[in-house]
Amino acid sequence: MRTLSALGALIAGCLAVPLTGAPAWSAEAACDGATPTALSAFFDGAVPGRLAAHRVPGAVVSVVKDDATVFARGYGQADVERGTAFDAQRSLVRIASITKLFTWTAVMQQVEAGRLDLDTDVNRYLTAFRVPSTYPQPVTLRALMNHTAGFEERVIGTAARSAADVPPLATFLAANMPARIRPPGEISGYSNYGAALAGYIVSEVSGEPYDRYVQRHLLDPLGMTHSTATEPVPHRLAADLARGYDSDAEPVRPMPFMFDVMTPDGSVSATAADMATFMRAHLNDGATSMLSASGAARMHTRSYAADPRLSGYAHGFMDRVLSGRRVLMHDGSWEGFQSVLILVPDCRLGLFLSTNATGGVTTAGELVRAFFDRFVPAPSDPEAARSSPRALSPARAGFYQPARHNESTIEKLVALLGPARLSVADDGTVRFAGKTWTTRGDGLYEVAGGTDHLVFLAGADGRRYVATDGAAYQLMPSGATPIPNLVLLLALAVTALSAIAVPGAWLVRRIRRRPSATTGTWRTARSLAAGAAGLGLVFVILLATVLLGDTSEFLYGVPVSFRVLLILPVAVLALTAAAATCTILSWRGSGARLTARAHQVVMFVGLGALTWFLWYWNLIGWQF
Repeated sequence: MRTLSALGALIAGCLAVPLTGAPAWSAEAACDGATPTALSAFFDGAVPGRLAAHRVPGAVVSVVKDDATVFARGYGQADVERGTAFDAQRSLVRIASITKLFTWTAVMQQVEAGRLDLDTDVNRYLTAFRVPSTYPQPVTLRALMNHTAGFEERVIGTAARSAADVPPLATFLAANMPARIRPPGEISGYSNYGAALAGYIVSEVSGEPYDRYVQRHLLDPLGMTHSTATEPVPHRLAADLARGYDSDAEPVRPMPFMFDVMTPDGSVSATAADMATFMRAHLNDGATSMLSASGAARMHTRSYAADPRLSGYAHGFMDRVLSGRRVLMHDGSWEGFQSVLILVPDCRLGLFLSTNATGGVTTAGELVRAFFDRFVPAPSDPEAARSSPRALSPARAGFYQPARHNESTIEKLVALLGPARLSVADDGTVRFAGKTWTTRGDGLYEVAGGTDHLVFLAGADGRRYVATDGAAYQLMPSGATPIPNLVLLLALAVTALSAIAVPGAWLVRRIRRRPSATTGTWRTARSLAAGAAGLGLVFVILLATVLLGDTSEFLYGVPVSFRVLLILPVAVLALTAAAATCTILSWRGSGARLTARAHQVVMFVGLGALTWFLWYWNLIGWQF
């Protein structure tokens, strides 16, 4: 599941200038090229070829300008097996995390109604469970909207195969609350749980389940008659639901309907035409009873940035810059669908695009870039940079993981698979994420052409961060980086392979019919240590096979096979403890030679390395 998907990274890569604040929302003549004729010619020429190139069955798009939908069209197939063509008016797509914009809009509605306050501890609104007071600073709705609440990432068990497998939202949120790993406001780490918690709070104060609330207070008032937040999709709409596909498979294969157990973070299914209605409502200051003009203006105001010169959030909207213009956007990825919604306030222009296959990440990224090149020319006089940046820290080399990561469960292992290395040259040049960044002398680094920006930040308890226009990263502790972990695993491998000498010596004695000079307890100690090392190596190999293979089943929970696999570390530790006990008891008077004693010590060094690895990466005790 890539709720903050690669599409977001592609779009972030398009940033042309640093985001410097909220410019005035006034239309400019330079934005007036998005006419129905021009849009039709553009998309008819740009979409079909890209779908074929990336093995995507279909796509649907809508564009709004001022207070009108000026273009809405489907391309290719919504359902290959049934031969159903994509239709902008009828075909529902699963918009995934764009659902969060409905959730955040609902929060702002309840703020306007006086039932919610953005800066109050969310525990004030919770009755079935509470957010623990891990830090003095409470979690607030504003922190949830900015993804700065400090929750760790959790992915395992966030999907279900059937409606019967979906627990009540309160039950799931209470039983699966992620650990709080940093104080609120320190840095932004995207959180699906945070959005689900906000949606649940809306339900609590309104007295309505989330899907019913969205239907009654957003979809119905806006006239979005062919959209729903209910799972499964209601019978009247089910026949029009598009199918998602895995285009990374050979051949391309359909993906099953996946229930989102945290519905406020991604349950909405909608047509492109209805999404155009939603965009118009936001572009026109919340008209049509969604929000008051002042409420919409407040929602569209920037609410967080790691540094004022970087991209950030506007009360749940991703606050970015594309082609030199401020945009409010969100993307989503689920069940093969890759979708993006982008508003250009000063042009009063909006784009919604969805593709129905995993390969659509590339398709959508290319189409967004081409659309902005064609219809959203850069302004001639972009706003000047703000002069009061956040207190910055010196450049720090090392391995960095996304701020959106896990620390308390087995998902922590994800950090070991793909950390990004940052290096600092003697002249201050930074190499990070495949780019070279040069300093401007004011703590801001930029790539050539000024298309992306970076700052170094310090948090509490010694945490260090790198923030860019697209994401934030946290410096990893030295013990979590790949090199020491590789050394530990190599030590285990050498130990396990050397343990072959133990049964080898026993076999030689049996062949030669030579009695052993050592005690039985010593021989038991040797056998137990050798067994622990061998079993540990088997576990590591099997674990690597799982991590580097298809992990999609983990969306539904920890597979039984993996639970069985996690019995092995317990067995390894039990064997190690028994071996240590026998070794201590038989060390004196064992009759063992110096080489055998030294080898036994070496095996315990390897087993000690494995024990640390198992403990650090939460592989002991079924920490799911």
